[in-house]
Amino acid sequence: MATRYWIVSLPVQSPGATANSLWARLQDSISRHSFDTPLYRFNVPELRVGTLDSLLALSDDLVKSNVFIEGVSHKIRRQIEELERAGGVESGALTVDGVPVDTYLTRFVWDEGKYPTMSPLKEIVGSIQSQVAKIEDDMKVRGAEYNNVRSQLSAINRKQTGSLAVRDLSNLVKPEDMVTSEHLVTLLAVVPKYSQKDWLSSYESLDTFVVPRSSKKLYEDNEYALYTVTLFAKVVDNFKVRAREKSFQVRDFEYSPEAQESRKEELEKLMQDQEAMRASLLQWCYASYSEVFSSWMHFCAVRVFVESILRYGLPPSFLSAVLAPSQKGEKKVRSILEELCGNVHSIYWKSEDDVGVAGLGGETEAHPYVSFTINFV
Repeated sequence: MATRYWIVSLPVQSPGATANSLWARLQDSISRHSFDTPLYRFNVPELRVGTLDSLLALSDDLVKSNVFIEGVSHKIRRQIEELERAGGVESGALTVDGVPVDTYLTRFVWDEGKYPTMSPLKEIVGSIQSQVAKIEDDMKVRGAEYNNVRSQLSAINRKQTGSLAVRDLSNLVKPEDMVTSEHLVTLLAVVPKYSQKDWLSSYESLDTFVVPRSSKKLYEDNEYALYTVTLFAKVVDNFKVRAREKSFQVRDFEYSPEAQESRKEELEKLMQDQEAMRASLLQWCYASYSEVFSSWMHFCAVRVFVESILRYGLPPSFLSAVLAPSQKGEKKVRSILEELCGNVHSIYWKSEDDVGVAGLGGETEAHPYVSFTINFV
């Protein structure tokens, strides 16, 4: 599937010519000189023209609005890709109204029920803009809710997988590792990995009320080792100070099976919430992408109509088409389109000053026909 398309319109200018006869000439030229270029007719309905002043005013806004709508489309697409990766889902082809996005473009049909052709063009464009803006706002809210749950999970995971100096220790300690009585207490000491011999030879001398041979290694990571040590409760503060002087960190820890179970349940709930929100947001994104892309193609139809009238004049008489030339074939396709417009002698050439008037801002080159590029990704 191509991801970059041109939408163009050509003037029906020869005496007795029609859009259908021009279409036949275009098909013939493409098949003879650029046969590998996909070519489709882009069906623009007869829209309400209004006044020239209203068209000029509208054209000023069309390019900026197109950038906005295209940007929202890309944001939703990126969000879909991220959510699919997070869920281990294989990325599938996106659809619009039940058909692939490229098919929707190449077989575009105006939705009269949604956008009545007799409505003023400004009203149609305004409806599309407000609809897409609302979807963008909704995506921000939904995305923020999902990211908040992800952040909470990430914080918990960091506590469980970080270094011993900062991580949660509850899942590393068993009931039998701890001694708690009226007079005795067990502390947990985080010892630098390469200072373990120093710890084992010195912990008993850090205070006279340390129980001899009470230290046991529970766990070791890349930086630290976790040791228990049992001593009299009345000397805990003094032991902590002496241990800190030798670069041993005594972690504040109180063994509680109830608290450990509560944390486990919290983690499981957060994981369930994240997956439920991911699946819900993904389905919303699928539907919203379809909605935005459909709105975007209707907007493109309006844009082609407005720019064609401003360039070719009234009454509306033009052929609009969609092409997907390869990069190496672009120059040849441009020459074919120019030839159908009368080439260098075309009266439809616009100077740089005229380009803005014709609503063609954003095109880096001037052509004797209406042309703009849309990118799916």
